[in-house]
Amino acid sequence: MISLPTECLFKIFNNLRNDYKSLFFSLLVNRQWCRIIVPILWSEPTVHFGNRKLIKIFLLTLNTEEQTSLIPFKIAFQNYQKPLFEYTSYITSVSDCLYNGIKNWLRHERHEIDCRLENAIKCSLISMFLRTSKNLKCLSLNGFNYNNIVFETLYKNTTIISIHYYTNDGFKFKAIEVLV
Repeated sequence: MISLPTECLFKIFNNLRNDYKSLFFSLLVNRQWCRIIVPILWSEPTVHFGNRKLIKIFLLTLNTEEQTSLIPFKIAFQNYQKPLFEYTSYITSVSDCLYNGIKNWLRHERHEIDCRLENAIKCSLISMFLRTSKNLKCLSLNGFNYNNIVFETLYKNTTIISIHYYTNDGFKFKAIEVLV
């Protein structure tokens, strides 16, 4: 049996980038295919950011510092098994759809929708994306206030080429100054 080189398989699977179902079933074929397909599937998960299960996976990826801001809200980080891959390292963009997913997750977990809790989760997840993603190019920071951890982590991330920042709290000069 002759095996195709990894580069050829990557090109083939990359052509199926928008056919999630085929890619998902293909990654179950063997380990080699799985290692090739997972980065393709996870490079653009923004269409699925509204899914509460995806938010749960993201929350499992938070480090201790990122979890700290969620302690006052009694968010339980149960001893779930860590994900097999570091999925967030493949993400290339974070869109506003993430915020709908957070609300869906909060409703499902029966947490009261509190702006402070929602903001804390957003800040923790954005910090985690900035820390873990090696390919993050576009980041949407719309509609809420960010803590210093986000800006400190943003400063360290050198892969971002586009930031969308809008807040309904008026012009945040300090935030813009930090970004510049």
